[in-house]
Amino acid sequence: MTSSGSTVVERRRLRADLRRARQEVDLTQDQVAAEMDWSLSKIIRIESGSVSISTNDLRALLQLYNITDDAEIRRLVELARAARRRSWWSRYRGSVPPAFFQYLEYEEAASAIRHYESFLVPGLLQTRAYAHTVTGEYKDFNTKTIQTRVDIRMTRQQLLEQKSPPRLNFILDEAVIRRLMGDERIRAEQIQKLIEMAARPTVSIEIVPFSAGLYSGLGETFTLLEFRDTEDDDVLYFENARDALFSYDDTEEVVFYREMFEALRKASLGVKRSQAFLGHVQAELG
Repeated sequence: MTSSGSTVVERRRLRADLRRARQEVDLTQDQVAAEMDWSLSKIIRIESGSVSISTNDLRALLQLYNITDDAEIRRLVELARAARRRSWWSRYRGSVPPAFFQYLEYEEAASAIRHYESFLVPGLLQTRAYAHTVTGEYKDFNTKTIQTRVDIRMTRQQLLEQKSPPRLNFILDEAVIRRLMGDERIRAEQIQKLIEMAARPTVSIEIVPFSAGLYSGLGETFTLLEFRDTEDDDVLYFENARDALFSYDDTEEVVFYREMFEALRKASLGVKRSQAFLGHVQAELG
């Protein structure tokens, strides 16, 4: 896996540029679909960034938008080509929900990831044994699907081995630690991994103890992804047992959860005391 594997940033930029170009010539999506002899859903998917666009379709679209500057056309064509690059997760298309497939792209492109979890150890921190246990018990998957999900989870963790890995900030409710899945061996192995991960310079793990009582965000599970280019807005991602949801156009919602994350950090034990807490739990497990 390489740091250049994600195409989501290019696709986001392209969709924003194409939407802006359409609006500048005062065309609706319906009008573009009629002029291009496309279905309305095609132009909607292109502008939402959920599908890529061929070079030929792009050139025809730019002509409709009266974009004739050679340098600008070259820039947009290069964006479109970059957006179609294959990545390590391409082979899993169809094996995971579309929203999670898109999350893999965002995760790979992120420069910082903030994750709050109330129930389970986050995927980027899981051992293979814990991942297998959780995937098998949390949802009604068959053996093949369980193995696929576990393989994806383990491959995602290679993100931390990159030359310039993203900054990872995890806040976990104490219930995540106390509700460790599997037998004693799996629990001890998972705690050891958390301790090792917390010692990495680009990773922080903070625990919100039971003694914090009720607090804002309790029961939530969300991820905030930040990108290196300031033109790329933060992405907010939610996942539960039945569905997954993105929010990247609602700035107010992203800001709300960013502020919630900081409030959760204040309620936590902090980095050093959280590391000590994990050490105590490890000792309890023997």
